[in-house]
Amino acid sequence: MVPSEPITLRDLYLARARIGPWIRRTPLVASPSLSAPGRARVALKLETAQDTGAFKLRGATNFIRARGDMVRARGVVTVSTGNHGRAVAHAARRVGARAVVCMSELVPANKREAIEALGAEIRIVGRCQDDAEAEAQRLVREEHLALVHPFDDPLVIAGQGTVGIEILEDQPEVDTVIVALSGGGLISGIALALKAANPRARVVAVTMEQGAAMYESVRAGRPVEVEETPSLADSLGGGIGFDNRYTFELVRALVDDYVLVTEAEIARAMRHLYRNERVIAEGGGAVSVAAVLAEKVSGLSGNVVCVVSGGNVDMTTFTRIVAGAGR
Repeated sequence: MVPSEPITLRDLYLARARIGPWIRRTPLVASPSLSAPGRARVALKLETAQDTGAFKLRGATNFIRARGDMVRARGVVTVSTGNHGRAVAHAARRVGARAVVCMSELVPANKREAIEALGAEIRIVGRCQDDAEAEAQRLVREEHLALVHPFDDPLVIAGQGTVGIEILEDQPEVDTVIVALSGGGLISGIALALKAANPRARVVAVTMEQGAAMYESVRAGRPVEVEETPSLADSLGGGIGFDNRYTFELVRALVDDYVLVTEAEIARAMRHLYRNERVIAEGGGAVSVAAVLAEKVSGLSGNVVCVVSGGNVDMTTFTRIVAGAGR
């Protein structure tokens, strides 16, 4: 069941108007290396081209622009595996607001450093996102900062949904969109746009084999806790919250298929994107391509879009992967 206060296509268009001057309209490029003659015609939606290197800038900017006076007066806090924190720091700096980003010890150093470079305060708390979430909630209670949720917020979901609007404008006859699945903000927003245009269009969620909280929650029929483990797809880690209000039900209602990919398959996709498409993608950003390369998406045909959701990868790790290491 979709939440009682549904997010509508109108919300997505309002978000686009609000954030248009503040983000990049990212390219949709054909991928001959992933396309098969007579079958699927694959294109890549390159959110790696955003100023902060990932799609998260859309949702964070929509929240901060919509709540401008409150944000400037109180400052903002968020919990992040890296990309959302960087987006919040970037958007907050542009309006002159204080930003605090709570993170676990599993977040890579390159992502922490990028957030600090934008002037945000970082709090490293515990070994999982739940610990970081507790610290963010404490700051909301005690310092009255405004919480910019990484995914479970209508303004954030609507901002991410502008990716779907752009896909439809560039490829109105899209049949399948393949999207990374973490907390569900991106795939929910894209699916809202896609299903409004064509209810028969397919939305495929892809995530890593271990620590996939939304996938396990959908299987269980309720939000569940999972153990977080190190992964190339570190940006897809973290729980979805036992009090999840929006994305859990949206994902259940709008996502058609789920695919799990291994660490080796993620590494292969990162190499493929670099060698064949000249795209630098982080592990979480490459999982859509990993699913196609591994032939794990059933019945793939027609016009297919793989969302490459981010490129903020540690370059030492990336160099090792491109050179042929399994992880």
